[in-house]
Amino acid sequence: MAFAAFGSNSIQTDPAPRRKSKVALILLLPGLAYLALFFLTPLVSLVMTSLQAPIEFGDVGQYQTAFRIENYAIVIQAYWPHFLRAFGYALAATFFALVISYPLAYFIGVKARRWPLLQALMLTLVIAPFFISFLLRTLAWKQLMSDDSAIVSALKALTILPADGHLTGTAFSVIFGLTYNFLPFMTLPIYTTLERLDVRYLEAGSDLYASPATTFWRVTLPLSLPGVVSGTLLTFIPASGDYINASASFLGSAQTQMVGNVIESQFISLLNYPQASALSVILMGLILLIVALYVRRSGTEELL
Repeated sequence: MAFAAFGSNSIQTDPAPRRKSKVALILLLPGLAYLALFFLTPLVSLVMTSLQAPIEFGDVGQYQTAFRIENYAIVIQAYWPHFLRAFGYALAATFFALVISYPLAYFIGVKARRWPLLQALMLTLVIAPFFISFLLRTLAWKQLMSDDSAIVSALKALTILPADGHLTGTAFSVIFGLTYNFLPFMTLPIYTTLERLDVRYLEAGSDLYASPATTFWRVTLPLSLPGVVSGTLLTFIPASGDYINASASFLGSAQTQMVGNVIESQFISLLNYPQASALSVILMGLILLIVALYVRRSGTEELL
């Protein structure tokens, strides 16, 4: 009897975990509904639009539901240079942003700890561009790089720029604009990581007779790698799809257009919604593939 009583008690289940799982599910429902409404639904709509076919004898911009997979082949064949240009410009801008941001973030996060006011001031200067419109900042650089500006005149006087040379409408101006506009997205994640860096590790490296370069490569950089990976992703992803800097109305020209400019023109000017959607799907897929490979290669899979 005692054994039977013990057995009956041992198989009783605790209702607490089941109750907790129900509560967790209820708490997740608003977030899941938000993702389904504002992410999944537009994504499905985008894919379906990319497969549409034009209506025979229909007006411009009129399409019907279909499974026209050749839309993808058409846009790849026609616009593959724009994809290469987009990823090339984004990669260059990410590299230059990293080169500029890491020393800046290191100074703010490590060296400026002893001067809190200076640290706060420099952080404010890094964040300050966010208070100005993205378009206005880019337009300001267009004026500064125009042919009659003081910068271009000085470069021509120093023979750095040819007499008939230009800054706007070139790959240089587009990469410069991307680097400048996305610089805070690179600086802030690196600063956040370096700000938590224990300087005793650096002192230990010095006590063990390691050179400053060795201490940086073996201690500082590995500990700040999560911030570097986050910063490069936050810079590369939006830069790949950017269409402002490369636009002829701002810093670019017809020869510097990226895939984002093609998507804009196909969607707004030409009303070619299937091709615009196909380009968007391909761009999104390529970015996801590049990001997955980069994160796996860097050993920070927890960021995915």
